[in-house]
Amino acid sequence: MAFINFGKRTINFKLVYYGPAKSGKTTNLERIHECINPDSRGDLTVLPTQQDRTLFFDFLPLESNVISGFTSKFQLYTVPGQVIYNQTRKLVLQGVDGVVFVADSQWERMEENAESIENLESNLNTQGQTLDMLPFILQFNKRDVETKAPSHYMDYLLNRRSTRVPTLEAVASEGPGVFESLNAIARMSLASFVKKHNLKSSTMTDKICIDA
Repeated sequence: MAFINFGKRTINFKLVYYGPAKSGKTTNLERIHECINPDSRGDLTVLPTQQDRTLFFDFLPLESNVISGFTSKFQLYTVPGQVIYNQTRKLVLQGVDGVVFVADSQWERMEENAESIENLESNLNTQGQTLDMLPFILQFNKRDVETKAPSHYMDYLLNRRSTRVPTLEAVASEGPGVFESLNAIARMSLASFVKKHNLKSSTMTDKICIDA
């Protein structure tokens, strides 16, 4: 849930990158953090576990005013992919405003992708939420591998919500699709905030400009 800081005149949005182990969640955040102007971002914080990591940082885009006089601030998180850290996943999802599901395009990872998205739905349900209630996109990562599944098959397998969600292809290790995914989920989160608070659409800028 977006948090409004009246003292600092900011609206804080929490975006979570979810998906199976080694699908590219961490690579997405590391790429974003590397490319954003240091003056516009916080430190990349790593919370290590025995076999996995949770990363987060916040940043201020160049332009994303939802309400006149307020600046939008985005906090980006990953969740650990290992199943044994499911409690950590639940904690990271608390107060989430938008989710990027990072799916691994390799054929042999399709079952893990499906299990992970079911786990996401289950964890949201324990908090009284569903994917249909949240801004949500699918990122099909590792589109550069030879053993990749067709995008239309991944869409059929994973895009099964009552309302279909946007899908984007990516090669997070190289950069393509990373900022496109970020811009998509940021815009959707802003639009959801505007609608929820009955704000006029003219108070939201036409695009999210990332300083990269």
